[in-house]
Amino acid sequence: GWTDYNDRVQVQAYDVTSAIQEQNNRITATVGEGWYSGYLGWQKRKDTYGDTNALLLQMEISYEDGRSELICSDSSWEETSCAILMSDIYNGEIYDARLEQRAPEHSSLTERKMMQIVPFPLSHLVAQENEPVRVMNRLKPVELIRTPKGELVLNLGQNMVGWLEFKVEAPEGTVLKLVHGEVLDQQGNFYRDNIRDAAQQITYICSGKGKEIFRPHFTFQGFQYVKLEGFPDDVTIEDFTGVVLHSDMENIGVFETSDPKLNQLQHNIVWGQKGNFLDVPTDCPQRDERLGWTGDAQIFARTASFNMNAVSFFRKWLKDLAYNQLENGAVPFVVPDVLKGTFADNMDKTTAAWGDAAVICPWTMYQCYGDKQILAQQYDSMKAWVDYIRAQGNEEYLWDTGLQLGDWLALDSEEGSYFGATDGTLVATAYFAYSTHILAQTAKLLNRYTDYNTYKSLHDGIKTAFANRYFDDVGQLTSNTQTAQIVALHFGLVPDKYKKQVIQELVRLIEKNDMHLDTGFVGTPYLCLVLSDNGYTDVAYKILFQNDYPSWLYQVERGATTMWEHWDSIKVDGSFWSTDMNSFNHYSYGSVGDFMYQNIAGIDVLEAGYKKSRLAPKPPANLTSAHGKLETPYGALEVHWEIVNEEMQMTVRVPHNTTAEITLPGVMDPDALQQAIATQYPSIQNPPVYIPQELAGRMGIAGEQAIFQRSGDHEITFTVGSGKYVFQYRYCQTTQVPAHATRG
Repeated sequence: GWTDYNDRVQVQAYDVTSAIQEQNNRITATVGEGWYSGYLGWQKRKDTYGDTNALLLQMEISYEDGRSELICSDSSWEETSCAILMSDIYNGEIYDARLEQRAPEHSSLTERKMMQIVPFPLSHLVAQENEPVRVMNRLKPVELIRTPKGELVLNLGQNMVGWLEFKVEAPEGTVLKLVHGEVLDQQGNFYRDNIRDAAQQITYICSGKGKEIFRPHFTFQGFQYVKLEGFPDDVTIEDFTGVVLHSDMENIGVFETSDPKLNQLQHNIVWGQKGNFLDVPTDCPQRDERLGWTGDAQIFARTASFNMNAVSFFRKWLKDLAYNQLENGAVPFVVPDVLKGTFADNMDKTTAAWGDAAVICPWTMYQCYGDKQILAQQYDSMKAWVDYIRAQGNEEYLWDTGLQLGDWLALDSEEGSYFGATDGTLVATAYFAYSTHILAQTAKLLNRYTDYNTYKSLHDGIKTAFANRYFDDVGQLTSNTQTAQIVALHFGLVPDKYKKQVIQELVRLIEKNDMHLDTGFVGTPYLCLVLSDNGYTDVAYKILFQNDYPSWLYQVERGATTMWEHWDSIKVDGSFWSTDMNSFNHYSYGSVGDFMYQNIAGIDVLEAGYKKSRLAPKPPANLTSAHGKLETPYGALEVHWEIVNEEMQMTVRVPHNTTAEITLPGVMDPDALQQAIATQYPSIQNPPVYIPQELAGRMGIAGEQAIFQRSGDHEITFTVGSGKYVFQYRYCQTTQVPAHATRG
């Protein structure tokens, strides 16, 4: 796994009992450069952590007679070269199968040499913390084509991360080349310009000894298409298999609907997560970058936790974040931090929304999995980050200094700029407030009441300063963009007297943009959530279901199988965004998955770890069904709803030892439904003891009348304990059919 090897090196443990024979056992290990000494970053830097590859091994043998034996890597070991001539994460691998006889078990004594002992501090060794990267899927290609240029190109049908395994029979010395790319160009030719300086190439030299099967060893590629060179004329699609790699996290989420395009969007989100969760949450898995950008991880953490059990993954990565944190509390752009000295002085520290991963990610993990330990582990790091921000501004309660990436890649940016139009200091101060609020809540949970009071007071001061600096006298934000309204609302920074005005201004800006978004990395994750939370679910769905540029479904319409870095990575005319930064596997905009789970499936957390959950679907008018399922620490939480002939059937499952606040949408006759529920589920009138005391106290003798809460938009809300519940009733649609959408 990838850690900052200057601080920590993970140790893997394996049970090798089944591999041991009665006699003539041999231990052979092959080492490569990997993240330790291979190329990292676009500056073509090598040997980031050292220039000497090494092996540390200890094998413990317990015999049936009670004896034990310890075998360790030491100076008695021998080394020799092998058939791998070059192997690098970015550049691929060169393998000469003719040299396989040079492997240690085949080499002569004269070819072997004694191992060099390399000093290494054993204090750096730690147990494996994250799930290991493993082979998780095997994909069969969908077509083998000749492009207009005459190139032989294999199409896997899915943008994936891993290797291409192949079998071939060719004369000795035949050189095969496999070049990996994500897309074909406008003319249908192989395209790899967006990969920049990462070669992503496998070169295999055949041994000529019959059928040969090969897959690489110390590299991985991000690709859907592979250009094949040197292969025999009789090569077929059956000779190739895509081998998919990612951290072996448990799949815990299900989201599916009656809309195939929305299902494809969810598919793209999940595959974007697979491709970029290889021990570190990377920005992209193909070009000469593949780094742990903190901002990308921060905005995607909640969606990631709906799809997979990501707590161990983030716990390990957050430890490295804390190790890489500067003495003054600044958090680097990437973790592990391999960009030291890459940028100009004013960019060589940190930026808002990216550095805030130090606070937001552990809090998100706590909310999703209910484990306070990750908060305790990261508390000093969280506190150091907030204290760092506090020391930066010209005023204590503002972060109005330094270079800010702001709403990165927003569509309202100036021509040729990556920086969105939203004032970077507004974004920075908003995140300052949010992280401070989280830190105060964390301090309270950990019984650090002095810190709680300190940061609660600081948060109050930031809110006041934000209102004074960024609102004018009539309640309009000084930076009048979609993202400015979004972060102000989502982070609770809008004075009560201006809330209605601000949400209306957000809707006006969306309408001005023909019901489309123009947000970047900062605004996009919260856009639909803010609209829905403030009574504009219709508008959120209109944006979600748009299928022309810019939108999520535009990517689906263009054949995407993962998330893109840009809204227009492929432009309307079929051309590409600039080659310098145009990944077709970049999960950041997949953060909308959070909204889809919460609003369409209706699953959300009310108490950490889903001790109490909210099950409140808001069916879009163009869907007839949706199914959401989440494996929580307590068991499966599930919602399935279907509308047939204006009849709603909704089934929910609530895990043992938990409660759920259920909201039934579109209730035509609430009186009749309340009576039916009370009759079918009498336990609802006498909830278990773990129903919150304030709710139990309101019930009294009133029974069903007290426990059912109604809202003005045909909703009924009530709380239940664990179990399966089925509700069937006449349904009235409360959301409009989004533009460009039909019920399906």
